[in-house]
Amino acid sequence: MRTCWVLDHPAHVRLLAEFLRNGGTSDVIVACERPEVVKMLDRGDGRLPRRQTLWVPRAVGEGRYRKAIHRIRSVHRFIKAAGRDGQGPIERVVGVGAALEMLATKHRWWRRSTVRERWYITDTEVNHTAHSIARRAATDVVVPNHWRTELDGGFLASFGGRVHRLDGLHGHVHLVPHRRPARVSSPPRVLIRRLQGGGIHDANELTAIPDDAFDGLMTTAVDENEYDGDPWTLDRELAAHDGVITQSVTLASEAAILGTPTLLVSRAQRGFLDRLEKEGAPLFRWQGPTDEVSWSSIQAQFLAGLHLTDALESANWPDAKEQFSRWFN
Repeated sequence: MRTCWVLDHPAHVRLLAEFLRNGGTSDVIVACERPEVVKMLDRGDGRLPRRQTLWVPRAVGEGRYRKAIHRIRSVHRFIKAAGRDGQGPIERVVGVGAALEMLATKHRWWRRSTVRERWYITDTEVNHTAHSIARRAATDVVVPNHWRTELDGGFLASFGGRVHRLDGLHGHVHLVPHRRPARVSSPPRVLIRRLQGGGIHDANELTAIPDDAFDGLMTTAVDENEYDGDPWTLDRELAAHDGVITQSVTLASEAAILGTPTLLVSRAQRGFLDRLEKEGAPLFRWQGPTDEVSWSSIQAQFLAGLHLTDALESANWPDAKEQFSRWFN
């Protein structure tokens, strides 16, 4: 089945890369003009096949409605033109949190579409705007078993298409266990990721990392849109460091899965964060000045945790990758 793969976020590129490699040579890509996504596609040789690609804006911030309309129209024209290139029609769209592409390729009485399957993959319950669009436009939804319906604004309960349950986190699909440092460095090496904000739900979740968070640490910055290294090898960096301090819930989940002590500074609520805590992953969370637990207490727990990873029991690694393979290969 000829497929359009939507790459909207660097984590989504890593998540879908293998399935794109195993797809057809006539598949196409819709990619978001985020600096890290651009860098990953530019440096994708050996990891991501070269495919016909449409670049679209990120529909956030000032003018987001105009950007969204432009994106929908561009995608519709792109899919329609691809169907005339002699390689067959585009019949499936697969995207992670990318609902606009579902809307752009939905069949309407005034606008025909060859796309029969529109797969909306999400692990972010609070992404209500995208959920509202996907509810009307997607044919298939993929959510994890740990999805919290009380946070999703009624999305799953009202979705009329096919619902697929993923046993595991997205990181379980594209990550592999890496060897961790045998001992903690002196001072400890900690990877830092700060977000720029401006995302669709950042305003409700973003909280500043306290100034003293990095005292006594040797830090490596991989801040959003400012990382000069190879984004394809970021998972190795997560495993190679003694710890991670981040505002990104996605990076926090990936680091914790790999067994790296992780301090997430964010007000975000996600089912996958709850699952990691329940399974005993080395995840520490501080929600800002309103948190019931003081910053000094959480900071002390995290710093102590840097030296206790050898006492962690390895969590089971669910076969989420096999589920994805059944769905998309």
